[in-house]
Amino acid sequence: MMQPQNIKVASVSEHPSPLIVATWSFSARGCRKAFQDLTTGSSALDAVCSVAREAEADPTIDSVGFGGLPDATGKVTLDAAVMIAPERCGAACAVARHLFVTDLARKVMERTSHVMLAGEGADAFADAMDMPSTDLLSPAAAQAWRRWRVGEPIGRPVDAGPSSGQLFSSHAASARAHAPARHPMERETPHDTVGVLAIDRARALAGACSTSGMPFKLAGRVGDSSIIGHGLYVDPEAGGAVATGSGEMVMGVNGSFLAVECMRRGATPSEAVHEVLARIERRFRPQSHQQVALIALSRTGEWSAGALRSGFIVSCAQASGTEMLQPQFVMHPEEAVDGPHPADAGGKS
Repeated sequence: MMQPQNIKVASVSEHPSPLIVATWSFSARGCRKAFQDLTTGSSALDAVCSVAREAEADPTIDSVGFGGLPDATGKVTLDAAVMIAPERCGAACAVARHLFVTDLARKVMERTSHVMLAGEGADAFADAMDMPSTDLLSPAAAQAWRRWRVGEPIGRPVDAGPSSGQLFSSHAASARAHAPARHPMERETPHDTVGVLAIDRARALAGACSTSGMPFKLAGRVGDSSIIGHGLYVDPEAGGAVATGSGEMVMGVNGSFLAVECMRRGATPSEAVHEVLARIERRFRPQSHQQVALIALSRTGEWSAGALRSGFIVSCAQASGTEMLQPQFVMHPEEAVDGPHPADAGGKS
């Protein structure tokens, strides 16, 4: 497969520590910053929350936080989850007034006996925790919604660089135009999630996941990102996984939980990701404009990433530096891979 300029296929060490891996290239800056603290002794949980918070505050990322595109009514709602173990996890969804929703999910985990808070209750809890409230709709997102509402194109140039946090391209717009309609207000669009996994100097694992959800979704829709076992799952006995892409497909197979369970029974991270994507493909038969990608990290520090289609990029921060990398495998690459397939090397390229 042809490589995008300056983006190489991941070549991973089996036992890196510490390490941060995250979905999409727009997470690279946050990974770089968080890794500096990770090397001096901060926890994996601090690291993943830091990466997510960086994306949430960036108005140029239109799938996470302040830059996130709204629902069909023009309202932005945010979803997030954090996890370090089955008994230590927290989530918040349909949050309408508080930007740093990953920090809110962490407070749910650390300050309550619950796992998830939703909607007005989640915002009220954030108020009680003295978290600042704010208007979540950015000017650019508001403009995109107004154009979407009247059917105007909202695409970006197809040559936007790999570090762009924007969703739309002319190719994606064309695919959406030919997608079957399911509801008068529902026009499916591709969407990205910032999902982060980390392992710290103490060999502890943590994960976080944050999103503004499907652009122009039906009001009230909640996807996989904030649901434990769907968009995120971490078990220190086996490993962790995060998912991004078409959330309903991930939800249908409990994607992140399935990946971790595969590693529990002895699968490599690469084999685990492949199993999830193969099951999604078998059950849902995704259309060409639909993407799902996963990152899996074993309890020993081996990791892998895979995607249904080309275009997915992983950010990785480790001792050798911070890089943007192509996943180890793509189920349906647009062009043939040159040389051995990464999956043939036991999960490492």
